Amino acid sequence: MLAKPHRLTSAADYRAVVRRGRRYGSPHAVCYVRASTAATPARFGFIVSKKVGIANRRNLVRRRLKAIGHELVSRIPAGTDIVIRALPGSDDVPWATLHTEIITAIDKSVGTA
Repeated sequence: MLAKPHRLTSAADYRAVVRRGRRYGSPHAVCYVRASTAATPARFGFIVSKKVGIANRRNLVRRRLKAIGHELVSRIPAGTDIVIRALPGSDDVPWATLHTEIITAIDKSVGTA
């Protein structure tokens, strides 16, 4: 689980990242990346709508996304905000596929590849 300093919590923060951040897509998720003030640690937010599936499937996807965020938080530069939006069908994809897609998109976006 991500520690509180590494989570986006306010609607304003989510809105800023989604509206003003750069977008990187994959078949099962969209990653929005925005540089914020360098004084803050890297922060993650997750959007999993009802279009993804029923509640237990959405929670599964959300847990997977949080695990990926936890893995990446040490590789992301400070002051970077990332929102990952799951797309319909992401609940049926294997963990390895979702993991690879998101890691690739985020590495491309922040230049850690």
